[in-house]
Amino acid sequence: MRKNEEQMTASKNQIEILDSRRLPVRLGLAAAILLVLVFGWFAVRWQLGNMLADETATTEPSAREIAALAVNLAPSDPLANWLVASTKKNTFTPEAISETAKSFETVARLSPNNYLYWVELGRAREQSEEYELAEKAYLRALELSPNYTYPHWQLGNFYLRQNRSDEAFEKLKKAAASNSAYRDQVFSIAWDYFEKDASRLDQIAGDSATGRANLARFYASKESAENALRIWNTLSPEEKAANVVYAKVIAQAFYDKKIYRQSLEFVRELGIESGARGETVQNASFENPILPIRETYFSWKVSPIEKVDVKLDPTQKHEGNRSLRVSFSGYAEPTLYSIYQFVTVEPSANYRLTFWFRTENLKSGGTPALEIYNANDDKNIVTSQPFPTGTSDWQLVKLEFSTPPNAEAVGLRTTRAFCGNNCPIFGTIWYDDFKLEKTK
Repeated sequence: MRKNEEQMTASKNQIEILDSRRLPVRLGLAAAILLVLVFGWFAVRWQLGNMLADETATTEPSAREIAALAVNLAPSDPLANWLVASTKKNTFTPEAISETAKSFETVARLSPNNYLYWVELGRAREQSEEYELAEKAYLRALELSPNYTYPHWQLGNFYLRQNRSDEAFEKLKKAAASNSAYRDQVFSIAWDYFEKDASRLDQIAGDSATGRANLARFYASKESAENALRIWNTLSPEEKAANVVYAKVIAQAFYDKKIYRQSLEFVRELGIESGARGETVQNASFENPILPIRETYFSWKVSPIEKVDVKLDPTQKHEGNRSLRVSFSGYAEPTLYSIYQFVTVEPSANYRLTFWFRTENLKSGGTPALEIYNANDDKNIVTSQPFPTGTSDWQLVKLEFSTPPNAEAVGLRTTRAFCGNNCPIFGTIWYDDFKLEKTK
C-alpha cells in the first residue's frame, strides 16, 4: 500500500503546471496560435486555388482571369499553373508561344512525375520550334509511363512531323498494339503516309490476332477487299471465332460498299448463310424459311408493303414442297420492289435465269414482272414480260442477259409495268424453282 502511494507522489512531481499569467508562457501560446493561423491561411489559399483550377474549363471566357487568381492563391500548385499555361496556348504570336512553353516548364517542375504535364511541355516546346527540348520532354513522359499508350502516340506523331518515319512508326505500332481506340488512327496514318502500301501496314499491325482482325476490317473500310481477305485468312479457326465481331463488320462493310463477292465469302464462313454460293439463286425453290431482312444478305428479302401479302405456300408448288405466294389487295403505287435477292456474278459474263410462276384472278393495267438489274448501280439489265391477267397454270420464264463490266452482283426483284400513279393490282401470283446458269 505504501509503495503505491510513493509511486503516485512521484508521478505528480513529474507533472509541470504552466501558469498562463507568466509572460513567457503567454508569448509561447501566442506564437503557437499564430503559427496555426498562418498555416491554416496558406492551406485554405492553396485549396481554394486548386479548386478554382480544377473547376474551370480552359474554354470558359473568364478562364484566363480565374487562372491568374488561382496562381495568386496557390503559386506552387501545379494544377493552377497548368490552367495558366493552357489559357495561353491558343495565342499564336511568337511571344505568346514562347511564354506558353515557359509556363509548361513551371508545371512540369512543380509536378515532375506527372507524364501528362511532360507531354504538354513537349507540345509547347515543339510549337516554339525547340525540337530537341521537345523530344526530351516527350521521352521523359514515356520514361514515366512506358506502359501507357498516350506517350507512345504523342512521341510517334512528333517523330512523324519531324520526318523520322522509322522512329515514328515504331512508337505508333506500340500505341496500336496496346489500345484499340488508337489502332484505326495509326492504320489510317500509315495508309496515307506509305501511299496505300499494304506491306508496311501489315508490319505495323503486328502479330496479334486482334491486331490482324482489326487490320482486315480496316482494309474492308478502304474497299481493299483482297487485302482484307488475305489478312483474315492468316487467322486460325480459333482466332477467327474469337474475333467474329470483326468479321461481321467486314461482311457488312463489303455489302454496304457493294463488294458483293467478298461479302459472300465472309457471310458463308461466319455461318450466317453457310449455304450461299456465287452465281446461284439462294432458296431457289422456297424450301427454307424467309428470314427478316436484317438477318440475311444473299437470300430472299421481303420488305413489308401495305396491301401486298407475301408468304410461303405449301398448297401450291411447281416442284418440291412449297412456293412463294404474293397476294395483292389493291396495291396502287407505280413501283413494286418488295421481293428481291442479290446474286453474285462475274462481270462481262453471259447468264440465263429461269423460273416458274402461276397466277390467280390477277387484275391490273400494270401487272407484276421480274427484273434483273445491276446491283452495283441499280441499272436495269433485263425485265420479263408482265405476267398475264386472269388465272394461269405454272409457266416457265427464260431471261438471257449479259452482266455489265462493273457488276459484282445482279439483283432479282418483282417490279410492275407502269400504268399510272394510281393503278391498283388485285389477285395472286406464285414463284418457284429459280435457276441461274452461266452461258457462252
